[in-house]
Amino acid sequence: MTEPVRRPVADVPAHQPAAGGIAARARAAAAPQYLAALNPEQREAVETLDGPVLVLAGAGTGKTRVLTSRIAHILSRGRARPSEILSVTFTNKAAREMKQRLGIMLGQTVEGMPWLGTFHAIAGRILRVHAELAQLKSNFTVLDVDDQIRLLKQLLQAEGIDDKRWPARMLAGLIDGWKNRGLTPSQVPSGEAAIFGNGKGGKLYTAYQDRLKILNAADFGDLLLENIRIFREHPDVLRQYQHRFRYILVDEYQDTNVAQYLWLRLLAQAPSPSTSPRLRGEHSRPSADVLEEGRRGEATALARSASGEGQNLDISLEDSAPHPNPLPVNGERGQTPKNICCVGDDDQSIYGWRGAEVDNILRFDHDFPGAKVVRLERNYRSTGHILATASHLIAHNEGRLGKTLRTEDVDGEKVSVTGAWDSEEEARSIGEEIEQFQRAGEKLNEIAILVRASFQMREFEDRFVTLGLPYRVIGGPRFYERAEIRDALAYLRVINSPADDLAFERIVNVPKRGLGDATVQLLHDHARKRRVPLTEAARAIIETDELKPKPRGSLRDLLASFDRWSAQRDAIPHTELAEIVLDESGYTEMWQKDRSADAAGRLENLKELVRSMEEFENLHGFLEHISLVMDREGGGDEDAVSVMTLHSAKGLEFDNVFLPGWEEGLFPHQRALDEQGRAGLEEERRLAHVGITRARRRAKIYFATNRRIHGSWSTTIPSRFLDELPAEHVEILESKGGAGWGGAGGYGASRFDNIESFGSSYSTPGWQRAQSNRGRGGGFNESGPRYGGGGRRKPLTIEGELIAKSTGTESEFAPGERVFHQKFGYGRIARVDGNKLTIAFDKAGEKKVIDSFVTRA
Repeated sequence: MTEPVRRPVADVPAHQPAAGGIAARARAAAAPQYLAALNPEQREAVETLDGPVLVLAGAGTGKTRVLTSRIAHILSRGRARPSEILSVTFTNKAAREMKQRLGIMLGQTVEGMPWLGTFHAIAGRILRVHAELAQLKSNFTVLDVDDQIRLLKQLLQAEGIDDKRWPARMLAGLIDGWKNRGLTPSQVPSGEAAIFGNGKGGKLYTAYQDRLKILNAADFGDLLLENIRIFREHPDVLRQYQHRFRYILVDEYQDTNVAQYLWLRLLAQAPSPSTSPRLRGEHSRPSADVLEEGRRGEATALARSASGEGQNLDISLEDSAPHPNPLPVNGERGQTPKNICCVGDDDQSIYGWRGAEVDNILRFDHDFPGAKVVRLERNYRSTGHILATASHLIAHNEGRLGKTLRTEDVDGEKVSVTGAWDSEEEARSIGEEIEQFQRAGEKLNEIAILVRASFQMREFEDRFVTLGLPYRVIGGPRFYERAEIRDALAYLRVINSPADDLAFERIVNVPKRGLGDATVQLLHDHARKRRVPLTEAARAIIETDELKPKPRGSLRDLLASFDRWSAQRDAIPHTELAEIVLDESGYTEMWQKDRSADAAGRLENLKELVRSMEEFENLHGFLEHISLVMDREGGGDEDAVSVMTLHSAKGLEFDNVFLPGWEEGLFPHQRALDEQGRAGLEEERRLAHVGITRARRRAKIYFATNRRIHGSWSTTIPSRFLDELPAEHVEILESKGGAGWGGAGGYGASRFDNIESFGSSYSTPGWQRAQSNRGRGGGFNESGPRYGGGGRRKPLTIEGELIAKSTGTESEFAPGERVFHQKFGYGRIARVDGNKLTIAFDKAGEKKVIDSFVTRA
């Protein structure tokens, strides 16, 4: 029987569901919902689960969604159990937000994620498990800053070091900086250790660490530092956690410091296969062969450091020595990269002043060879003009990985740049715009003012009180609620009213005069019995022997000072009196000797306080104004303008953002340029980028031509950042603050120039004062002519200030004449141009003013 003939079998082509077909649509419908809401770039970051991944997430591009969706994807695909994922954030708020979002996506699975938290929370948990390896017990105490300062004061006293010349707070800052760089006492470079306490900084650091062990305590810096030391000295413990964490996710990677970086790098190395993992949390002394392996590993790392390999970890601050114990680069010795995903934005690294290292994110692909970099550039927050402006500005930085933010939203309004004559007009103009927004129905909660330095806030706070605009200060107290301002005001209150017991009690021992609680209690007892104020009680007590000679002498000197200041009150200007009080009381000197990081800012605030007094006729009027400012305390939920520094604005967003103070020396800040050079300039530019990208609909930049800096008026130069903005996305506007910058004669049009506006419903305090001036010869007399003979306009009085307009008429002054100006003081005329005078002032430098503002000296 013949076999049947076999016909050749044709190849069947591989099948792919047709785009838009039934199979494709059904598969898309079966996909997890958390993936459906992602754009292609976000989805790529979520679905790339193998190997190292760097997600460059620009402002407003949805990085939190990516992080939470990635965790959900890992769990839903069965790639890891919840307890095998290490997810690190910088703040407790960010950790809570991630847990909430995961709870919505996955239900109760988030409860099984014990390793989702901040760096310090997770490191603290690890340290409690292995506490004896750090010579601690598992119930050790974590000291707060106050306890830390108190302990350091004890050590300074034991060493015989003057804590006024070498404050404990300064030493705490140095130790914290060393710990942020992963340096133990033996690893601190000798040059750095010698800068405190006449060369005893290193010895004090060692004594501090020893004392912490005796007290069974650790500070926040120890949580990471002891983790790093344990991981290095006990490789079996490190391998336990390397095996435990199958996936590592890090938020805000650009803000990591050296210690956080070393901690992550140790955990992110692939575990050695020679030792089985210990997953139950046990910890024992490592065997001899394990210790020997650890020593060989450390020796190998040090050898690489000496030969120049692995130098990516040699992170230093300024000219300090590199870290003495760098890690090998991941991937060496045949290691495979770990599944680590870091999310960050090199363009938003703005915390270098507190130890953050932008280089950590810039060298990610070097630390993790073969890393996949995903750029999230689609912004869901801001309009086109805002994003284009921010992208063009940050492109001037050299130290960045590069990305360009884009949006599918409308272009919106252009970013505006406005110049003001001085900081007062800057505040007036911004107040005007905010009132316009409010009348147009905008919510005050969607308006923010972002300043570079905290002393700038005072001008806006005063302005908002005058206008009756609710406001809140975010990230710190209001200007007049700051400790140094309250102290200074207390001195002035006692001068104004000697019976003000609360003020006297606040400063009786500030700065320290040896008048402690016992002395104050004695004063109170005497005052209650005699029913007199504390100052009167003090006068009686210093005539007795109830106090010891030293405190009695201190109290007598203080009362004599108040008598002297009270006698000067009506003889000299109140601003001069305030300066005398701060100097003679020793209060200014106290902060000058303070070496803490915030001392310079406190001195700036004191100078700003004195400057703010210039607007008032006398001390009583100023203190009455302060009482109104302090009395205004709105509820937390009220509709109010937000005022904050640019550093505090990170992560926030508003419809309307005002950015005042864009001047050289202020922004970019001179201190950053002096201390860090180009690196400081690039961080300042990143700060500007962060400020602009906080705005959803409008970003408005301001600068002042004149600003009071360090107590004296200075002519400022507009910030270099303004010339780095793209002209096609920016518009130049004139100031609306009354005495405008620009316009005829250097002054813009007054907001009261339009006579029709008198019929409006405008009812701010400034408007009411202007209305009250009508018919008094100061302008706004509708029954008389607005302009006098010869076409010259009569001067206008706006909110207590005389505003003159240049008309090109000849001035009655001549070059060389000596004149006096109410704001700038005495000077000599250098040039005359019509009625505009260029005057070389003795203290304020050369200024251009209108002749109606000066009188012959």
